[in-house]
Amino acid sequence: MKTKIFILFCFAALFSGCTTEFNRVYKSADYSYKYEYAKECFARGKYMHAISLLQELLTVMKGTDNGEECLYMLAMAEYSDRDYESASATFKKYFSSYPKGVYAEQAAYYIGQSLYQSTPEPRLDQTPTVGAINAYQQFLDIYPDSKLRPVAQQRLFDLQDKLVMKEYLSAKLYYDLGDYFGNCTGGGSNFEACIVTAQNALKTYPYSKMREDFAVLIMKSKFELAEQSIEAKRVDRYRDAEDECYGFLNEYPRQQGSCHGQKGILRSARRSPTTDVALFYCR
Repeated sequence: MKTKIFILFCFAALFSGCTTEFNRVYKSADYSYKYEYAKECFARGKYMHAISLLQELLTVMKGTDNGEECLYMLAMAEYSDRDYESASATFKKYFSSYPKGVYAEQAAYYIGQSLYQSTPEPRLDQTPTVGAINAYQQFLDIYPDSKLRPVAQQRLFDLQDKLVMKEYLSAKLYYDLGDYFGNCTGGGSNFEACIVTAQNALKTYPYSKMREDFAVLIMKSKFELAEQSIEAKRVDRYRDAEDECYGFLNEYPRQQGSCHGQKGILRSARRSPTTDVALFYCR
């Protein structure tokens, strides 16, 4: 018990000593000493202390030999402290101030990296994701031979996958809402909205890994749309659904009798006096 108390006392004394030293440096008018201490804090992983000092020193150091390094170190300290929004803004400030600077390439990369770290999950608004994609694309355009190029390209693919997932979740939500009309204030149906959303996603991301998932949603939605249609539109919509099914099986022949790893159900039904429609309907 006494040993534990002694250890806690030592930690408290050490923390108090560090805080006292930082406060003394922070109040000092010796900017050179402040800058060296900020560099030491950064090297030791005390990013909050480094940020506090470097933010104050920016104006003082501007135009000096240390101005460029000070700004870049502040951006890296913010990034390391996981303040990605501030880091992105500071990296942008560095790159616009020193486009040919020593750290220009790294700053351009970390603009995208900071935005990448703060992108939300696919269900949420993806504006930050689009911003990160634009930042990485700009980096690749400016530094096509950078050693960081492979990482930036992979980040681009990851971010695009997130946008694809966003579209898929939107289409899937329409499908899941089914024949609920409470959200269809502008007319139409949820199945029609699902079809349009999925088709637009396939046009925008034709080589997506989720291409088959979108195709399944379109196929299922066309069938359900036909099921709930009025008599005058029903036959044409069943035919459209049938064509969609055969198109799906032509593109994904391994799914004959099986859709997306699940057992396919063959439904045969007489939909008109002249047409028997056989539909593969995936559940």
